Amino acid sequence: MQSKPKKILNRSLTWSCVVTLFFVFSCKSEKSTLQTTALDSIQSESSSPTDLDTLKILKLIKEKESKLESYQPSAKREFDLIHTELDLSFDWSKQTVTGKAKLKLTPYFYPQKEVVLDAKDFEVGAVLLWKEASQQKLNYRYDEKQLRIYLPEVVNSKDTIEVEINYTAFPERNSGSGSEAITDNKGLYFIDPLDKIPGKPSMIWTQGETEHNSKWFPTIDKPNERFTQLFKLTVPDTMVSIGNGELIHQEKLENGLRIDHWEMKLPHAPYLAAFAIGEFDKVEAKLGDIPLGYYVEKGFAKGAAKVFENTPEMIGFFEKKLGVDFPWPKYDQIVVRDFVSGAMENTTASIFMEELRLNEREAIDSEWDYIIAHELFHQWFGDYVTAESWANLTLNEAFANYSEYLWNEHHYGQDEADLKLVTEMEGYFAESETKQVDLIRFDYSDSEDMFDSHSYNKGGVILHMLRKHLGDEAFFQGLNKYLTDHALQSVEVHDLRQAFEEVSGEDLNWFFNQWFLDKGHPELYFDVDYSQPENILVSAYQVQNLENSPLFQLPIEVSWYENGVRKTKTIKLTKAFQQFALENGFPLNQIYVDESKDLLARRAQELTVEHYALQFKESQKGIARYEALDSLVARDAADQLVEIIPLALNDSFWAVKENALGFLQNSAEWADKIPGLEDMVYGLAEKDPKNSVRAAAIDLLGVWDPDKYQSAFLRLANDSSYLVAGSALMGLVAATENPVEAGVIERYATDPNYRIIIPVAEYYIQQGVNGKGQWFLDRLNQLSNEGLYYYFGYFSEYFTRFPEEGKDQAVSELLIQLEKNSKSYLRRGAFLALLGFADDQAVVSKIVSIVEKENDENLKNYYNYFLESFN
Repeated sequence: MQSKPKKILNRSLTWSCVVTLFFVFSCKSEKSTLQTTALDSIQSESSSPTDLDTLKILKLIKEKESKLESYQPSAKREFDLIHTELDLSFDWSKQTVTGKAKLKLTPYFYPQKEVVLDAKDFEVGAVLLWKEASQQKLNYRYDEKQLRIYLPEVVNSKDTIEVEINYTAFPERNSGSGSEAITDNKGLYFIDPLDKIPGKPSMIWTQGETEHNSKWFPTIDKPNERFTQLFKLTVPDTMVSIGNGELIHQEKLENGLRIDHWEMKLPHAPYLAAFAIGEFDKVEAKLGDIPLGYYVEKGFAKGAAKVFENTPEMIGFFEKKLGVDFPWPKYDQIVVRDFVSGAMENTTASIFMEELRLNEREAIDSEWDYIIAHELFHQWFGDYVTAESWANLTLNEAFANYSEYLWNEHHYGQDEADLKLVTEMEGYFAESETKQVDLIRFDYSDSEDMFDSHSYNKGGVILHMLRKHLGDEAFFQGLNKYLTDHALQSVEVHDLRQAFEEVSGEDLNWFFNQWFLDKGHPELYFDVDYSQPENILVSAYQVQNLENSPLFQLPIEVSWYENGVRKTKTIKLTKAFQQFALENGFPLNQIYVDESKDLLARRAQELTVEHYALQFKESQKGIARYEALDSLVARDAADQLVEIIPLALNDSFWAVKENALGFLQNSAEWADKIPGLEDMVYGLAEKDPKNSVRAAAIDLLGVWDPDKYQSAFLRLANDSSYLVAGSALMGLVAATENPVEAGVIERYATDPNYRIIIPVAEYYIQQGVNGKGQWFLDRLNQLSNEGLYYYFGYFSEYFTRFPEEGKDQAVSELLIQLEKNSKSYLRRGAFLALLGFADDQAVVSKIVSIVEKENDENLKNYYNYFLESFN
């Protein structure tokens, strides 16, 4: 250990001394502590102006060096991997993969004597060089992460070589770490491989992003690589396999096995290679010559047909918008168990989480179009054209994110699209409270860090703003050029900029510099002067911290209404403070800044409740009416709400109606404030075209007077929509004057949907029904995902009230969930449920022992916050 040096800087330190120190410190082969120590020494003393200049210089040196050290370049191309052929078989009991990989490669530019492949946690056997029909054994070195193969002679860019690697892959080794978006890094997953979990099917599926496919086959696991492939999968003949590309051959073997040959004739990135194996049902569809398959475990085919029913229309819509045909020979969508992300856009074979596994009745209320559109759009943006590095990830994810807006706009209408956009903005703003980074950034510590609300949410909104700036024709022609010019290639952000510039004829560096290559967002304040109604004066201020964020150039739409006709004017903000005269002519007493909420910016403006009331009444934008209602509720503007609430309940936008119903549910006194309000709510419960609005209206009636609506609730509890039926059943349970008969509840007690299970559980708890311990235990094992999370509280409450019904087993089941559930939010739910038993010190001790092993640091801190109160 190096001892702390003496103070080597004095008050007369000159620039030449600083330069000398810089070179002395920089020549160390390892990170030197001298510079930091010297800096600390200065900071501990009183400093003259000269010392402060020196301190500033040294800090700057540190920052610059740190930036150089943290730079994450695109992977250097030593070899071009042309083709990958895999022959794979699976040991389900040991959860291993036995593979033979044949890789065809050529040096990218410089002559090469070694091939370095990514291969994580393998046991490597023979490595061979193929020359025509002969083979030569090769020497190699393996460090559990990379396989270095020594070639017998130097090869150059005119040579093509073929190497074979025989190996066994161990996906379970060194697994567990991941990111918020992708929660594990095994690459390949065995689900209930020994078929021990009742009701859970055995399956295998893969998840390659970011660089996890090298956990099950050797490759150059970088996003700027591309290859064609042939995968030969040995599977049980009772199971189905789905892979990239086309199924070109099936070969029956002895012992109940089969080899499926999946061929990919067009090249794609290594992280997009994928397959799934399981006892799936398949729903077939088609768009033109493109075969479509929706794969889901047996018994859910009718639900899958409903969940994915818009896929053909989506493909056709995206093709028309982009002017580029769907680039692949087929498209499959597979729903699996225990997926480690929401979904993954593997080329021709997207894999989805089990939340999309719905039966026919559950699928009535399916709202999964957004994730289906997201993965589908990736088939163009991410698969056909691929970000060359994780630093450029937003070139994949921003487009997929924005596809959700495009689909909503096309299929569900502008109001739905605008609500989606605002939701995305709020997701980014929440993250920006603690994290503001460049959208394109090369200084990430781990590639998984790129999967955040910057790459997704912010990126998608930026594309929307670019579309608004360029206009639809130029925007979509720019996307066409980008896809056409870079088809089956990897790209960086400047490729996108240049495509838009070539189409539009406009220099767009200003836009890309401030949004893609810098951090932060505008913080805006507006002041409107109405003293001259025919010429409104708008004052605009940018008040963001300019040390961390740029001064933005912003086109801002100002709108108003003249006798019900919407008028607009775009003002361009280029300074920290500007004033704009609208020259509107028509006398106005109210205008709107960014009424459609197209701008990624925090806005502040002093607005009265009267302003919001008029905004609600005259705005043609559903998102503006939603904002107006929200603001009136937040300000408790009772006088205005008396007028606005009935308008909101009759609004054309379902979200406005739901917002109003939610407000009323927390304010029971409003039932008597507005004549006819209760009848209006009852009308929504019966007839609104949106099931979520009907359910919200039923919930409100159940709060106001559950006894009064018992007959209606009895009828609505049999509605085809689980949303409606579950709310009606909860209304039945809430009655106190004439409690629902036990026999009625028992008719629903075997329904597997959590929206029905929870009202039944509430009834058993509320009425103190004995003998239901096994029912509660059975439902715990039956539910998953969102339903399980909501159920945990009821489960815990029943056994804390009635421990004789099976408290010990209940606690044991919750401890298993706390320790082993793969989803962090469900582990959190199990933890909260276990707190109901915190009066038992033995239970607390078991909780603590499990919490100590938790890998998610945020979740662990959450646990410990509560546990401290029991110490």
